[in-house]
Amino acid sequence: MKPRTSQNSLCVLVASFSLFACSLHAANWPAWRGADGQGVTSERNLPTRWSDTENVRWKIPLPDRGNSTPIVWGDKIFVTQAIEKDNSRGLLCFSRRDGKLLWQQSVKWDEKEKTHDTNPFCSGSPVTDGERVIAWFGSAGVVCYDLKGRELWRRDLGKQMHEWGYGSSPVLHGNLCILYHGPANPGYLIALDKKTGEVKWKTEQPAIETRPRTDGFRGKEVGGRVGTFGSPLLIKAGGRDELIMTFPQLMCAYDPATGKELWRCDGLNELVYSSPVYADGIVVGMGGFSGSSIAVKPGGSGDVTKTARVWREERAKKNRCGSAVSRDGHLYLANMEGFVECLEIKTGTMLWSERLPAKGPKSESWSSMVLAGDLIYILNQSGDCTVLKASPKFEVVSTNAVGNEMCNASVAVSDGELFLRTHKHLWCIGETKRTASVR
Repeated sequence: MKPRTSQNSLCVLVASFSLFACSLHAANWPAWRGADGQGVTSERNLPTRWSDTENVRWKIPLPDRGNSTPIVWGDKIFVTQAIEKDNSRGLLCFSRRDGKLLWQQSVKWDEKEKTHDTNPFCSGSPVTDGERVIAWFGSAGVVCYDLKGRELWRRDLGKQMHEWGYGSSPVLHGNLCILYHGPANPGYLIALDKKTGEVKWKTEQPAIETRPRTDGFRGKEVGGRVGTFGSPLLIKAGGRDELIMTFPQLMCAYDPATGKELWRCDGLNELVYSSPVYADGIVVGMGGFSGSSIAVKPGGSGDVTKTARVWREERAKKNRCGSAVSRDGHLYLANMEGFVECLEIKTGTMLWSERLPAKGPKSESWSSMVLAGDLIYILNQSGDCTVLKASPKFEVVSTNAVGNEMCNASVAVSDGELFLRTHKHLWCIGETKRTASVR
């Protein structure tokens, strides 16, 4: 009987640990697009209805406008923030309980740095592993803090120069913090030791071929503006880790441990705004400015354009900015004009394209979707959040307004609560407190 008692105790211990780990995973949103980098949460029973007064736990004013999405770890929320009047690039840390500002750190950059009027500096989100939080501030470099706001290291990566600014967010892989430093010319991927900031590898982005354009930016004129504003995606394929990045004209995969290129696939246009999505054994990359999209089977070697490219859409009807989510063989994405689309992942066939309902005057959307079970959350530029069914049939659950506040960020999800960043406020949305259910 004694061995059985020990075994039972061990089972209880393992079950308790597993439950704790599952709850911990559900409670954190450690990077832009969440833990898996694809905008998916395992939480259920999230709020589906709110307003600027209903189901608002708290809202706090922000010191300046910004497009980045918050991240959440435990009882802390982190937001990158530029303050234009004093040329600072910084990181804010708030209490998730009441929105109180816990600490604020920043670095100065007094030299002129280009960006588009609609894209404030610090548009990339930070990333955290629960011990440190790392943020990229463009030309001002990469800075790592501990969770109390003490600077651990800083790395100068050189100037970031593009007339539309930047939007990529760092990702973590083991002890590496990997970042796309672009769309500077030339842009590059770089891996830093997350504990020290030491450069572990650096890989220049592929050269851009001079050829007639097929997107909607300048018709078929050669040249014009080029660049990618997406973030790298880490996946597992063919028994190995792959770091996927969508560049102008190309989708490429790298060994995240070394930066060595594994494969590349042609077919994108010269402007890419969104980040890639991986589902059903296929990686999908979508171009911006009515550009082209491609679907690729990962795990290959060399140029896989003719061998692993599953489909290519030469030119989208709408401008694609936000990143997509996937469920049950379907891909869902919102366009800049305020339409949402549903495509078959394996064929690229569009099943429907519908305009999102809006309560504010700006129905356009730059935001990326978040998937919770069979529900999709997507914001527009008025701060309206529409909740949709992830279904091959278009179905709106609700549209929720917070008082017409400019918004280009995406929803962050943590422990039954939604966090929305507008140009004016950080919002915490939550129903009567309850523990969010998980798979």
